[in-house]
Amino acid sequence: MKNIYLQLLEHQLDSPVVLATVTRTMGSTPQKPGSSALFGKKGLIYGTVGGGVVEGRVAKLALSALKSKKSTQCQFNLANDISFKDEAICGGQITVLIDANIGNHLSVFEQIKVSYEKHAPGVLITMVTQFSEDTVLINRYWMTSESKPEIPVEFLSGIEPVVTKMLTECNSSDYKEMELSIPGEEPSSQFFLEPVFPLKKLIIAGAGHIGKALAHLGAMIDFEVTVIDDRIEYANTTNIPEAEYIIVNDIGKTLEDLNKSEDTFVVIVTRGHRDDAEALKPCIGSNLAYTGMIGSKNKIASMKSSFIDNGWATIKEWDSIHTPIGLEIKSKTVEEIAVSIAAQLILIRNSKK
Repeated sequence: MKNIYLQLLEHQLDSPVVLATVTRTMGSTPQKPGSSALFGKKGLIYGTVGGGVVEGRVAKLALSALKSKKSTQCQFNLANDISFKDEAICGGQITVLIDANIGNHLSVFEQIKVSYEKHAPGVLITMVTQFSEDTVLINRYWMTSESKPEIPVEFLSGIEPVVTKMLTECNSSDYKEMELSIPGEEPSSQFFLEPVFPLKKLIIAGAGHIGKALAHLGAMIDFEVTVIDDRIEYANTTNIPEAEYIIVNDIGKTLEDLNKSEDTFVVIVTRGHRDDAEALKPCIGSNLAYTGMIGSKNKIASMKSSFIDNGWATIKEWDSIHTPIGLEIKSKTVEEIAVSIAAQLILIRNSKK
């Protein structure tokens, strides 16, 4: 459960928390719009709004908001001279919304959780109305392709086409801001539209040293990690605690049975040629986002000939496989190899629309 809104639901049960979100940036800034952090009585709990000086100031404001229960929207100027030791010098401006009353929106976060568990994308709509310098009203709504929020039709008519496009394009960084008003009513309101999409799936075939290291990195870079191996002494939560799912079964049969979609990344790092081949066969011709297989040049050449000669893959299908796997960083150790693979996964994920 890496999504910050799911984290919010967990932490809210223990003690009150404040949600801070970067809503607008200009120039060079440490974080982009949509970046969020949770703060409690002891400071930062989860996430980030930029770190350093900005996050320190937001932490103080969050603590104050926690006590006063007053939400606020603050702007920070980062274009300071290097001689100002205690100021940020990124060169831009950043606006942060601090929500002191997230308890008012728990039903919305629960809706996000339900959609997230169903791997259904949606857009969080945050409505901010500033009545005075000290009075900020925040309303939140959750919208998916199947459900519309209960929001005034004057607002919904402007928001719905934008949200529909966001859901169609599936760009997780496509954070948008709109200003809307109802004729004859003041003031106008800002609407921040944040796409909340389920994690991409990373299936690792093989729970050996590289599979274990990659599972750790995969979880860190926000993949939903599944590890498959037929050796229970390797495929277990003690050995690979970061994996969301661990399947102890025949690798080839499991990959054949698993639901593989355009959001699925498969990395094949089994213990031998035969297992690699059995794991690769179900991936050929599927609509996977990524298929990668580890191996030496001789092994890859031999497997290529075998797959093409036996009709298991066309030349075009074989060429779509990332093998040798990973980016070329002259990696040697297990950890370096895992880093090269993780880097390639990030590159492919961020390149896809």
